[in-house]
Amino acid sequence: MPKTAIYAINKAQIRLKLTPRVKINHQIKAPELRVITTDGENLGVISLTRALEEAKLRNLDLIEISPTATPPVAKIMDYGKFQYDEKKKQKVAKSRTQTSELKNIQVKIGTGEHDLELKAKKASEWLKDGNRVKIDLYLMGRSKFMDMNFLTERMDRVLKLITTEYKISVPSTKGPKGLSIVIEKK
Repeated sequence: MPKTAIYAINKAQIRLKLTPRVKINHQIKAPELRVITTDGENLGVISLTRALEEAKLRNLDLIEISPTATPPVAKIMDYGKFQYDEKKKQKVAKSRTQTSELKNIQVKIGTGEHDLELKAKKASEWLKDGNRVKIDLYLMGRSKFMDMNFLTERMDRVLKLITTEYKISVPSTKGPKGLSIVIEKK
């Protein structure tokens, strides 16, 4: 058997483990269930057979909502509608997750005013997009041993040019290559 086939099987097995299976109708094994109707009416704790009969009377499915509860919670509703609602919830949850990148700007002590303006403009755009921005004051040679107040003043030159409102998430830290600071949108 080629390796690709084994890989495909393993990937499929992983996918099956990641997606929780919802038990419906006769797949449910619990002897007693707390049953809720589509309208939200609580039928109380009843036996599995009675719950299945109740679902059949209403031409709907019995869906196990919370299998870990004692007794397990099941809902009488249309399975297609249940799947649609679950996908909708996942889509909303996915849209609410915010991904932000850490963008980098590198500045030297002798960087000209116009270049600083361009870099600050780019940093402002990144902040508007919701990304975090790391500003590195790159130091080489003797400039690594300059007065810290002078270096922070150089860093502040860049920060003053940024037009978007920001807050400092990681304060100014001195590393082997120079000073760095991380800012993000307020």
